Amino acid sequence: MTDLLGIPETFLPEDPAAAMIAAGEDRPGRVAAAYPASSLAWATLAEAALDADHPVQAYAYARTGYHRGLDALRRAGWRGQGPIPWNHAPNQGFLRALAALAKAAGAIEEEDERARCTEFLRASSADAARDLGL
Repeated sequence: MTDLLGIPETFLPEDPAAAMIAAGEDRPGRVAAAYPASSLAWATLAEAALDADHPVQAYAYARTGYHRGLDALRRAGWRGQGPIPWNHAPNQGFLRALAALAKAAGAIEEEDERARCTEFLRASSADAARDLGL
């Protein structure tokens, strides 16, 4: 499928951290240490930090997951724009990291970053933005 501009969707490969998380590993730091290139691992850390009201830690974790995700997207053929489908499970780590980055940026009053990340998420996947509360 493509967006209105004819840009094809990007599908990331399976994230190896997903199996560790699905198997019940309840220490996100252990998952990130085992799979430091995983956006999902960093997104999980960021979400836990947000839940614990540690927005600076959440921002750092989310930014790491966001950049790891950008690297993976580029390797998958993404050229800086276009749909990143939420319903493709391997894309969810990047999209969750992006949402966590927007939320953490808002929590530390980094308004430009919050707005930029929110708009990026909405442009990449309206479904993800809706499901992730943005």
